[in-house]
Amino acid sequence: MIVGLIVACEAGFWVLLAAGLAVRYLLGRRRLGAALLLAEPLLEVVLFAVTAVDLRNGAEPGWEHGLAALYIGFTVAYGHSTVRWLDGHAAHRLGGAPRPPKPPRYGLARARHEGRLWLRTLLASAVALALLQAAIRYVGGGAGTDPLRAWQAAVLRILVIHGLIALTYLIFPKKGPKRGPKEGPKTPETVPGASPAGESPAGEGTGSLSARRPAPTARHRSPCSPSGRE
Repeated sequence: MIVGLIVACEAGFWVLLAAGLAVRYLLGRRRLGAALLLAEPLLEVVLFAVTAVDLRNGAEPGWEHGLAALYIGFTVAYGHSTVRWLDGHAAHRLGGAPRPPKPPRYGLARARHEGRLWLRTLLASAVALALLQAAIRYVGGGAGTDPLRAWQAAVLRILVIHGLIALTYLIFPKKGPKRGPKEGPKTPETVPGASPAGESPAGEGTGSLSARRPAPTARHRSPCSPSGRE
């Protein structure tokens, strides 16, 4: 029953998210859309209550109860950021808002981004560990709580592995693509096929044009002209 409820909560999360964004941007009813988006944490409350009731009714703690605690923890830590990320893209696609900025990819900016993600994992782990410990105390401890303790160890491993991955971006920052030196404006001498200043495209100076022009010839006077008469 718990596994089915986890699947239902995950499906309900995406249904409420899609419905909230559609109502907010396609129908233009922002308040109703925001109400649908804010209703998503109720799914985690329902899952938590059903899990507690199941343990109270004498159910033996199993891996499904640990999975429920882990799901609630990661939803608490990453649910809001997921909604905000999708809301920004929906506002861009449907509402004409600017495109959301992409996360950094290189250098210390990428390391800080990975560090913030690890802090979210830390929050998710803290919530999951607290719920698992509360379940262990709730059922009275003993050998029957071994599956819950195994989930606690799994949560700690996830936290450590993610921390090591985030640390590599700080110790070995990812370098961006190298850019070549900027080229200055090309002069006529550097442009292929261009002629130096003061020369024609054929490689001749401006004086060669006048040299090729025919010289003016003297006009022959007609014998009938007044100046030709004696």
